[in-house]
Parts: sequence; C-alpha cells; structure tokens
Amino acid sequence: MKLHIKNMVCNRCKMVVKAELEQLGFTPLLVELGEVTLAYCISAEDKSKIGQNLSRFGFELLEDKKMQVAEQIKTTIINLVHYTKEPLKINLSVYLSEQLKMEYNTLSTAFSEVENQTIEKYFIAQKVEKAKEMLTYGELTLSEIAYQLNYSSVAHLSAQFKKVTGITPSVYKGNSTDSRKTLDEV
Repeated sequence: MKLHIKNMVCNRCKMVVKAELEQLGFTPLLVELGEVTLAYCISAEDKSKIGQNLSRFGFELLEDKKMQVAEQIKTTIINLVHYTKEPLKINLSVYLSEQLKMEYNTLSTAFSEVENQTIEKYFIAQKVEKAKEMLTYGELTLSEIAYQLNYSSVAHLSAQFKKVTGITPSVYKGNSTDSRKTLDEV
C-alpha cells in the first residue's frame, strides 16, 4: 500500500516519517520523498492515526488524486533542482512525463488547479532558491551557478532571479540578511 505525503522535501523528512511510522508499529518497505510504501493495506483508523502523528511535523496525508499528482510533480522538481548533479538535457515537460508516466497536459492541469501556479513558475522558483543557496555559500561564480542550474547565460539567470526576488544575484550576495525559503515554502 502506498501513502502519499505532502511536504516531504529532504532526506531528514524521510527519516522523520520513517521513524514516526516505526514508532506507531508500521514497517515501511520504502520511504521516498512524498511517498511511503507499506507491505500491507491499513485500516482507515490506522491511516487517520498516521495522519495525525505526521501532522505534528508539518506533513499531510494526501487522499485526493490531483493533490497526489501535484505533490509528485513538486517532489520530482525538487529532486531535479536540488539533488541532481547533471543538468537537464531535455524539456521539463518531457522529463516530468517520463518520470511520472503521465501526459504533460494532465500533469499541468492538475498542478495548476491544486497549486494556483504553473509548473514552469514553480520550477523557476526552485531554481532561484537553489541559486540563493549557492550564492550564500559563495563557493561558485555566477557563471558556474548559471551552468549548474542549466541557464543559457548569466543574463538569463539574473533576469529570472530579479523577477522572482526583486533584486539581482549580486545584490543578494552582498546582502547580509538571508531571505531563503524552505523548500516546502517555495
């Protein structure tokens, strides 16, 4: 049985969900971002108990199919932007369709209805958050950041960065206050 869980955005989230399920007496076979596989079906009462316990940590069990699809898209994009080292060599729409085994129109419609924004805007917001992280650490040049985030140029990265944040990457880097968001807030 699969449980779909909202707001799982990092490896620590996976550890917390796994530990919480084990504490409740369930043995998950697999814990991935946004999804847990259990060896057997559970009752509605058990599902409710799991949902209540996970909500203490900011997670939410998802029952609605469109919400599940939207969360799968978010998880796939977060993995792509924050945890994949290789730049994306194909269109995002093709990538998402291949990863989620659904037509892009279906994915796009579900995401827009649930999140009130397009997949592309969400993708750009995640890339900007990753750029903020890289700028904060100061280990890479703007050129290297643009390359790692698969931008065609520094100018393209700078334009999107400014459109999302209202400031240029250079101003952000020189700014002492950290305005980064957690991945589930993007």
